[in-house]
Amino acid sequence: MNKKLIKFGVPIVLIVAGLGYLAFSGVQESKSYYVTIKELHEMGDGAYTKRLRVAGTVEPGSIERKGTNVKFVLAEEGQLLKVSYMGTEAPPDTFADRANAMAEGSYGRDGVFHAKKLQAKCASKYAPAEGGEGEEAAPKDAQTASSSM
Repeated sequence: MNKKLIKFGVPIVLIVAGLGYLAFSGVQESKSYYVTIKELHEMGDGAYTKRLRVAGTVEPGSIERKGTNVKFVLAEEGQLLKVSYMGTEAPPDTFADRANAMAEGSYGRDGVFHAKKLQAKCASKYAPAEGGEGEEAAPKDAQTASSSM
């Protein structure tokens, strides 16, 4: 009985412990904190060690593109943040001046937010149609498609 316990018990304990460690480390690695630009500037040294998400409006004229890499400035409540996106995918089509954007990554000691993921939405894309108060907002693509029928 003792040999069976050692033969099967020890490997099972090792496997369960290994799976537990992988699950714990995976959760820790994927955890990110959402902060405002003001909160980021007030975090001090704690900002350099955490995975963060920051949102704001893309400053007009600040976008510099080089392939899939983009440098730009986010603004929120009078606070500015330089962002460098070095992702494997190109920025979304909605990424443009004055677009609402969210960057996920880490804050560097150089004062630049180094983003690995970038999301953007263009607020003007879903604006109500001109001349129609009370009309529901519809995507411009849907308006174009319905008017051509």
